[in-house]
Amino acid sequence: MNATLSISTAALALIFHGAASAASGVSYYPERLDDPKAVYLAKPGFPAHADGLADDSAALQAAIDQVQQTTGEGIVFVPQGRYRITRTIYVWQGIRVIGYGAKRPVILLPDRTPGYQQGIGAMIFFSGFRPGPVRRFRIPAPPPGPVPPNPAIGDANPGTFYSAMSNIDIEIGDGNPSAVAVRFHVAQHGYLSHMDFHLGSGLAGIHDVGNAGEDLHFHGGRYGILTRKPSPAWQYTLIDSTFDGQREAAIRENEAQLTVIRTAFRNVPTAIAIDRHYADWLWVKDARFENISGPAVVVSNENSRFTQINLEDVDCTETPVFVRFRESGRQLAGPARIYRVKSMSHGLTIPGMGGIGSTKTSFDAAPMPAMPPPGPPAIANLPPMSRWMNLRSLGAKGDGKSDDTAIIRKAIADHDVIYLPSGRYVITDTISLRPETVLIGLHPDETQLDLLDSTPGFEGPGAPRPLLLAPKGGRNIVTGIGLYTGGVNSRAAGAIWMAGPESLMADVRFLGGHGTRGPDGKRENPYNSNLSADPNPRRRWDSQYHSLWITHGGGGTFFNLWTPNTFAQSGLYISDTKTPGRVYQVSAEHHVRTEIKLDQVENWELYALQTEGERGESEAASALEISRCRNLTIANFHGYRVTRSIRPFPYAIRISDSTDIRFRNVHVDANSSAGYCLPGGECTQIVRASKYSFGTAILDADTKAEVRDREFAVLDYPGARTAPPAAKAERLATGFYNLGGGVADAQGRLYFTDARRSRIYRWSHETRRLAIVRDSPLDPVNLAMDQAGNLLVISSGGSGMAVYAFHPDGPEDELELLERRPYAERPGMRAILPPSYWVNGDFTNTLDPATLEYASLEQMFFKLMRRPKTFHYVSPDGTTFIPTDEVYVQGPPFLGYKWAHVLQTYGLAEATPGKTFYVTNEAEQKTYSAKVNADGALTALRLFASQGGESIAQDSAGNVYLAAGQIFVYSPAGKLTGAIAVPERPLQLVFGGKDRRTLYALTSSSLYSIQTR
Repeated sequence: MNATLSISTAALALIFHGAASAASGVSYYPERLDDPKAVYLAKPGFPAHADGLADDSAALQAAIDQVQQTTGEGIVFVPQGRYRITRTIYVWQGIRVIGYGAKRPVILLPDRTPGYQQGIGAMIFFSGFRPGPVRRFRIPAPPPGPVPPNPAIGDANPGTFYSAMSNIDIEIGDGNPSAVAVRFHVAQHGYLSHMDFHLGSGLAGIHDVGNAGEDLHFHGGRYGILTRKPSPAWQYTLIDSTFDGQREAAIRENEAQLTVIRTAFRNVPTAIAIDRHYADWLWVKDARFENISGPAVVVSNENSRFTQINLEDVDCTETPVFVRFRESGRQLAGPARIYRVKSMSHGLTIPGMGGIGSTKTSFDAAPMPAMPPPGPPAIANLPPMSRWMNLRSLGAKGDGKSDDTAIIRKAIADHDVIYLPSGRYVITDTISLRPETVLIGLHPDETQLDLLDSTPGFEGPGAPRPLLLAPKGGRNIVTGIGLYTGGVNSRAAGAIWMAGPESLMADVRFLGGHGTRGPDGKRENPYNSNLSADPNPRRRWDSQYHSLWITHGGGGTFFNLWTPNTFAQSGLYISDTKTPGRVYQVSAEHHVRTEIKLDQVENWELYALQTEGERGESEAASALEISRCRNLTIANFHGYRVTRSIRPFPYAIRISDSTDIRFRNVHVDANSSAGYCLPGGECTQIVRASKYSFGTAILDADTKAEVRDREFAVLDYPGARTAPPAAKAERLATGFYNLGGGVADAQGRLYFTDARRSRIYRWSHETRRLAIVRDSPLDPVNLAMDQAGNLLVISSGGSGMAVYAFHPDGPEDELELLERRPYAERPGMRAILPPSYWVNGDFTNTLDPATLEYASLEQMFFKLMRRPKTFHYVSPDGTTFIPTDEVYVQGPPFLGYKWAHVLQTYGLAEATPGKTFYVTNEAEQKTYSAKVNADGALTALRLFASQGGESIAQDSAGNVYLAAGQIFVYSPAGKLTGAIAVPERPLQLVFGGKDRRTLYALTSSSLYSIQTR
């Protein structure tokens, strides 16, 4: 490798940063890349004019369509030129549009293009799917102007992988106030990079973001980025970018889990504005605010636990107000004309393990004599293209069958920089890099290094054997490729990385499991028919070493990685290193035991880690394990369990024998990303996806202390130990799979379900005995009771759900299936309602084009609560009814893909007309008081407490008990009066006992009781 990559990291970074800042728009790919599987926007196949005068819409769309109609996904190369378009261009799922040439290609929207004057019109629209040619379906050419999504052209979504655009600039002409350059609502391995947005009169550069942005430069426009929560509901990371001259704000967003690294904001009224009524998990590191006339950051919903704001090392000039809180008007002013913000934090702050947090604001800023020069970029540039060697030109086949090992090894021996065109390159032995080796691909699903099943030397027991090996101290770069280790190679590891602090791995997919197209190019099915294993019994889950193993002093930068290989022990394992490392936007998913592990690691920063535990493989998987570690920063962490989970795992993060770990913005949940539609087509809010998140956010394995708050902004581990509330709970019974559905009868006896085992239990306070009331395979989930003593059972059995009734002391074979009745008012009857919901806008909450605002979560929640339900189930004695809507079923009903509020709540509660009813929206972490109508709808909703929980119970004096990690007690006026500790996370609360003063707490595995006054 020549001196270009051998100079020091600091010097290299300054050179790259200076070039990017001074000459944005310089082509990142100045030469044509030869890829026989790619489509080129060039004559004769696609006769674009590229002169900025003739309309090239049809040619550009046809080239993109060609990829989708042949390979399904892949690359469209666009040569330099100016491409005038007059209508929306759709980029189908898995397609990357990449420009090349001495100058970047430009896509331009002419002045006053019809259709871009009202509403929101996208120039480039990244789509979720397009029916392929096998269905003999072609989408007709759209008319001029922007075209909204329709049933044939879906918006990009949580399943939109690998879509990207790079090295293409965009210009918006005058008179197009509704124009946005790119709509980009994509998921993993989606990115925009190396682009200049000259927005002029336009609305925004990007509308709705997905996954990652790098080296983006926004000039003018109303906004640079206008976005809400990404479609998969996890983080968006923006790196090495600039904003300049936006009319209202550089970024306007809500719930984007915005992670901003080494980005500059200049000459704007506001850098980042969070929408009214909304929260975000905002992490900004190493940024610059220059000439910000209004507040640099606008924080909304300041009392929400979802509002987690942390900014560190931000250099400011001519920025008089650093932060303004929208509702209160409170401001954090800069201390001088030029100053540095070492840290600014707002949100729930946990004092230490075991402590109960409180919302705090901190601001550490100090004057500076002058603005320092810009810092180094986070992501280094690639070597000059003149040094790239095309692997195909050296004889590699890339056909998914031929052994290319020897050719790849010789290429590495002879050349420093190797370009891998699209192909599936089979290897039969470890590919060892030299310290200077750079491997470059441009599509990690279409450019793979593949280890076929049962490759000799990779089977059977033995030491780990990596597919790819980066040497100690190496300055390696590996980007844009997929690493496939098969499913019958027990010694395999995807990559063992020992390269040094100057190394880089970016846009690499560790293939296997979900979203994988294997060596034959076909999408692999990750499941057998009941989601319990791979379809091939020889391909065992959790049978290989780690996918990415950084060890033996390895370090460097890791950006935009996806590692969901179910066969691997974990997706990311970092061990035995003090070399500094930086992780930006890594998605580790679907592992059996642990998604991410760190052992004996020091001096690392891990930003925007996202983990996802699936139902089948990850039922017993933790998100993050940390042992023997020091000096770590973990920011904007999102630990997630999917909608199909069937019981919680005890903890998301486990720490042992470690110290000096800084957590900033931790978000642990199990919410949904599915819509819920009523008969007739009206779609309402997102239903609660799963009851079964993690039992606690962080567990200290040494002291057994926990952080049960799943949402918090700040924790410095270990912190000052804070004693939890005194434990008053008595454990009555344990050993259950997953409890729920509790209700007390007139005698105070408690009934509850263990749904997984199809059992209904009764606990008698008088005899202190537990009895099985029913053991029939009828899928009982939640219980209620009518005044005659009949037990009403909501069941998830059948094609949707059912409600049946029986008398607990009656014959075991007596059961009455209740009829589903149409809506009616039912005066004099008691309604049985869920006390907890998950209501979030996600897909169904559309942007008002006039105000550019979304309805608030509170507005959506109130609308749902006030709306009468479609159906009622009436008890046998006619005193009680259960309102519900149609069950939303996804996939085969026997797998339990069913959503309805009465199924997803931890238990039901009685709502009597004239009596206050309390209800939580967990998507807001807020609890409301309400009145119940004769039809079961709730009205007169008012905020009761800025804290949500899994369950609510009310004693005879009107005090409210909220299950939210522990049990928090509120007076009828909404004042917090105390807390009650429970050894496990309480999920449902029910008052029972002879005098109704016994508070029963149901956890996942145990039943507890607390004697109240």
